[in-house]
Amino acid sequence: MRRLALFLVLAALVALAATPALAGKLDDIKARGTLIAGVKDSQPPFGFVDEQSKQIVGFEIDICKALADKLGVKLETKPVTSSTRIPMLTQGAIDLVAATMTHKKDREDQIDFSITYFMTGQKLLVKKDGGIKTVKDLAGKKVGSVKGSTSEQNVKKAQPECTVISFETYPEAFLALKQGKVEAVTTDESILVGLQNSDDKPADFAIVGEYISPEPYGLGLAENDSDFRDFVNVALMDMWGSGEFQKIYTKWFGKDTKFYIPLEWDMEVWP
Repeated sequence: MRRLALFLVLAALVALAATPALAGKLDDIKARGTLIAGVKDSQPPFGFVDEQSKQIVGFEIDICKALADKLGVKLETKPVTSSTRIPMLTQGAIDLVAATMTHKKDREDQIDFSITYFMTGQKLLVKKDGGIKTVKDLAGKKVGSVKGSTSEQNVKKAQPECTVISFETYPEAFLALKQGKVEAVTTDESILVGLQNSDDKPADFAIVGEYISPEPYGLGLAENDSDFRDFVNVALMDMWGSGEFQKIYTKWFGKDTKFYIPLEWDMEVWP
């Protein structure tokens, strides 16, 4: 029996030694030398392709760049859409998602989130002379949104009598509005501001209605990696405390930009 017990103990030790250690995301990023972020590439000013440099730039890219700098690594961006961002994260193609993603309870079943880094709410973008002022006016109307977004679900709950037409990106939904294929586009007000003011004739459109729902954005993170999640959260809070976050925010949403949105909320800061 002693020989059998000794054999089982040795076998267990050998098996344990042969099992590779599970490296956390922080170790992976540092070993690779890059932080890979999934970002939007058609969503000004959060993430879009700069016409001159042909690189993806924007508010969320600058936030990710600050995180990469704190890790001492380079930033690599990969374009995602509302429907691909969570699958790409769970499959390990990216380290985090910075793509106007609302922190929703039902998404906690698939991924983890950072603390809120942007606060907004869902509204409607319409033609100025289209006669739509509130979500009630969408009864019997077609409204554009994006596949995999919370917006398409929220507007259907707020106005069950509307027809939701889902697109891959918000610029596609906005094009449908301009072509008369939908009567409104619905998503977060911050995104609608970007769509309207990226157009050649922004005065032809208006953002209307009360908030359909609050939309707190969080960085999407892989589940069950508390070390990486803690790093991201503390880094965001440090950026807020030092003024670095506000500087980035003002660069993209300040009064001197065409995407002006006053900073009227405070980041959660742990003692």
